[in-house]
Amino acid sequence: MVIPNENAETARMELANRVFFRLYQCANMLHKTGTRAVEAEGLTTQQWAVLGALSRPTAEGGMSVGDLARYLKVSRQNLSGLLSRMERDGHLSTAPDGRDRRSRLVTMTASGRKVWLVEAQPKIYAYYDQVLDGFSVNDVTHTLHYLLKILENMQRVDDAQGDGAEPDE
Repeated sequence: MVIPNENAETARMELANRVFFRLYQCANMLHKTGTRAVEAEGLTTQQWAVLGALSRPTAEGGMSVGDLARYLKVSRQNLSGLLSRMERDGHLSTAPDGRDRRSRLVTMTASGRKVWLVEAQPKIYAYYDQVLDGFSVNDVTHTLHYLLKILENMQRVDDAQGDGAEPDE
């Protein structure tokens, strides 16, 4: 005899497996095709994310490395090499934070702002247009809603697991 709740849970887990596999594929394709969209500007999707984060009005005065890492959901260790390359390329600068000398403040340079606004952003918008072809505004709104719910739940899981990382800078 089949128990209905077991069938429902099995179906739910099979669907969950498909959702998370598709998220994995989307992340890989975003990295691959997104990087191609901005490679002429010397950027990768990771650098695009950093410039995007620093271009927000709330980040106008810069962001600490720890805050930037938390915002992007990456470790400071992974962000460190990326920031060094971007600083070397002239897209951003880092300096001691005036409010906390132990912390480094990351800001976009004039050159980085030009690359972001003039060179990369038009290509990024064209990329969005291609990838979201066939999506209505309502479809995009619903997709964003569900991705945010997944992200919030993942953040709760991460917080409960702890990452063993050292305290902020």
